[in-house]
Amino acid sequence: MEPSPEQSPHHAYPDHWEADVVLRDGGTARIRPITTDDAERLVSFYEQVSDESKYYRFFAPYPRLSDRDVHRFTHHDYVDRVGLAVTIGGEFIGTVRYDRINDQGRPASAPADEAEVAFLVQDAHQGRGVASALLEHIAAVARERGIRRFAAEVLPANNKMIKVFRDAGYTQRRSFEDGSVHLTLDLEPTEKSLAVQRGREQRAEARSVQRLLAPGSVAVIGTGRTPGGVGRTVLRNLLAAGFTGRTYAVNRAFDEGLATLDGVPAHRSLGEIDEQVDLAVIAVPAHRVPEAVADCGEHGVQGLVVLSAGYAERGSAGRELQRELVRQARSYGMRIIGPNAFGIINTAESVRLNASLAPESPARGRIGLFTQSGAIGIALLSGLHRRGAGLSSFISAGNRADVSGNDFLQYSFEDQDTDVALLYLESLGNPRKFTRLARRTAAVKPVVVVKGARHSGTNPPGHAVPVSRIPDATVSALMRQAGVIRVDTVTEMVDAGLLLAGQPLPAGPRVAILGNSESLGLLTYDACLAEGLRPRPPRDLTTAASPQDFRDALAEALSDGTCDAVIVTAIPWVGENGEAETGDGEVLAAALRGAAAGGPAKPVAVVHVEIGGLAEALAAASSTAAPRTRPTTLAAQPSGPPAATTAPTPTEPATVEAAGTAGTEEAEGTEPPARPGRIPAYPAAERAVRALAEAVKYAQWRRQAATPGKVPEFLDETTDEPGAAALIETLLGAAPDPRGRPLTHDEARELLGRYGIPVRPTLPAPDPGAAVAAAARLGYPVALKTTAPHLRHRADLGGVRLDLTDEDALRRAYAEVTELLGKPAELLPVVQSMAPRGVDTVVRASIDAAAGAVLSFGLAGAPSELLGDTAHRLVPATDRDAAELIRSIKAAPVLFGWRGSAPVDTPALEELLLRLSRLVDDHPEVVSVALEPVVVAPQGLTVLGASVRLAPPPPRGDLGPRRLPNY
Repeated sequence: MEPSPEQSPHHAYPDHWEADVVLRDGGTARIRPITTDDAERLVSFYEQVSDESKYYRFFAPYPRLSDRDVHRFTHHDYVDRVGLAVTIGGEFIGTVRYDRINDQGRPASAPADEAEVAFLVQDAHQGRGVASALLEHIAAVARERGIRRFAAEVLPANNKMIKVFRDAGYTQRRSFEDGSVHLTLDLEPTEKSLAVQRGREQRAEARSVQRLLAPGSVAVIGTGRTPGGVGRTVLRNLLAAGFTGRTYAVNRAFDEGLATLDGVPAHRSLGEIDEQVDLAVIAVPAHRVPEAVADCGEHGVQGLVVLSAGYAERGSAGRELQRELVRQARSYGMRIIGPNAFGIINTAESVRLNASLAPESPARGRIGLFTQSGAIGIALLSGLHRRGAGLSSFISAGNRADVSGNDFLQYSFEDQDTDVALLYLESLGNPRKFTRLARRTAAVKPVVVVKGARHSGTNPPGHAVPVSRIPDATVSALMRQAGVIRVDTVTEMVDAGLLLAGQPLPAGPRVAILGNSESLGLLTYDACLAEGLRPRPPRDLTTAASPQDFRDALAEALSDGTCDAVIVTAIPWVGENGEAETGDGEVLAAALRGAAAGGPAKPVAVVHVEIGGLAEALAAASSTAAPRTRPTTLAAQPSGPPAATTAPTPTEPATVEAAGTAGTEEAEGTEPPARPGRIPAYPAAERAVRALAEAVKYAQWRRQAATPGKVPEFLDETTDEPGAAALIETLLGAAPDPRGRPLTHDEARELLGRYGIPVRPTLPAPDPGAAVAAAARLGYPVALKTTAPHLRHRADLGGVRLDLTDEDALRRAYAEVTELLGKPAELLPVVQSMAPRGVDTVVRASIDAAAGAVLSFGLAGAPSELLGDTAHRLVPATDRDAAELIRSIKAAPVLFGWRGSAPVDTPALEELLLRLSRLVDDHPEVVSVALEPVVVAPQGLTVLGASVRLAPPPPRGDLGPRRLPNY
């Protein structure tokens, strides 16, 4: 039994502790603090717990709670005594409570930093990960309240609870005392606890999407009584695709005597259906959706696809309706695709689901597609169909109020039927999480993204998510760092997706070009050079070349160890009468497929001009090899609905899906790469080359990601993390301004110095005499600079004078500057000792509330400010990130001896980048740093200017306990 709590002041209800979470089986639940209004819920919950679970909780038979128990478990001060509950449908399914204790185990208040913790989960919900989710959230609450350790007493037979503590990843100690296991958990997050948390998040969110895409039964709510309309269209498409599960039509307006509609059972409500319904497609007006959602929740539906419009895309009133829709669905444990969605498709043979408005289900393939736009979804489905490509899954999320691109990445990572993930995104609800998930997914399969609404600075109608203020170029760079293939148009997305899904990854940038048109070969050659590839001179087979000539030439090119990929160009043959002949495209396609299948695994792409049937024939299957096997770090969830089938089964396409491979360098223990599959065909050389170039860059990223860089510790006397933390606390003060404050030059120098970043001192020069005194103190030669905001870093305006070797030169420069630009009080001149000559660069770090901390680098002046030649990486940066950062700008040759100049000290520059990255990662209160200019000499570097801004750190949702976003 727990000790009686001591009384302490009651605190306000902490609504920020409320959270929606995804449980292990993919269902959702709500975690919230327990209040005094929960007495009846608590009693009802306890009555449904087995006697065994009660015994494990209280170490004795405890059949019912007394009034005193109920009062104790529902009255908390939210500081020393806290209780959280997990609810579904408003009812408790699990609880956790902590009580702060002192060294003797008695109730206490702060500064005591230990608490006793205890859990209770309803037997019907054990095994769903309820206790694990509660532990994450109660630990976060405890840390917020100054508690650093949890103590728990567990009976040795209570293996489930012991496992919850053991698997959490926290540092723990265990002992056996008085017949029970005594556990102590240190609540400071560790790498292991964070990895455990993210692993659970990944499996749960992947499972939640899998439940939507592979239901055992589907009900279409709002099916019209007459042909036409949204609901009836979805029902027709479900039947036409041959859905393997059970299908129901639901409409409260159906006549009581109506038993079937289009051959499936018809009902007025879900309550009339005797069996479990897994997925509901809602196609009723927005004002009737809450009633439909309640009906679904009360009858155990697992997920919803809401096609209804009239939500956030209509303005603020619609946005509130959308939020209420999500709250209502999650309260019943359901996830939502939509509202304003186009629908979902799963082509797996065991499912064959087309719960969408697409009139024709795409062929089965190995491309997964997610889109936030119905119109773009239609265009992509049509484009892929025309090119002969198939899909594994399709989600059109509409307003994306719940299920998002992040969830799709979680699912795609697990899905063995998906080799390439394509995403059209108009907003990023959680950019930090997206980057993390994309990096992990891209390590095993390509992720291709088109980002809409790049330059508007606002979200599209219906997308109620935080707006990131970082430029689109920065977003693109961060995606590249995560291995994402970022393209500009949906056409480029399809082009890249076809190549990546059907062909192995290239081992390098060397490209062989062959074909029967010298001109088309030259266009391809030029396009390769423009994309940074290394093409060999085109091989002209002449217009007289036969399909066998193409086959022989392709086989020879594939066998050549000096090429990594082949582009075949083809134009119609010219007949004996001088007229062009389209020729038999199927014959040429068979020749090319035969050569590709018989040679080494290298990517092949075809550029053709008006050769009838070629593209279609190339898209046909050329292999029946099994899909590639990827290294698996997390167990994939089983997929597929029950085998019961009531819908008709359509005739399968005559072709068999060919398998591709995502790389030529698979991890040890996996299967070798599959033979090349479908050969993509392109109507223009530029499109084929661009797709190949993306594959080359992605393959290079994959090879590098296999051996990731390291984040240096800098554990030497040059780094003083505790000292920096103390200085930041002093500078911010006890009640910091939420807007933050800029540091003075001396404050910035002191803070940066704590991380081994010396800044050359400057001394104010309000008059010529002060300038001379400053120079005498610093030592000649010196520089005279104006620091007024409108003149800062503007040497071109005459506000900077260098190499002043004596007092006379300094006084003349002072007079010239003040005569030219204004009074000293306006110019704010300073004196600084000269640095060794080198290349002027600029290094910055800033924190975006949505994207996180970003490290940036460029050359100072026009290259970065006028031309935007700046590179970016997420913090914390690794040693590899720093090296790539300085080499990825277009002006990088200036640093490496361009036109005979001396190469600068790039290792010193890399170290500076890593030290700055470490500073902002260790101290999130440092919200922006600009080092400008940083003069990099052949030996060493000098930081001449630094500006730093401190502010209370923005919240880090990615480091807290698992929770679904609330938009």
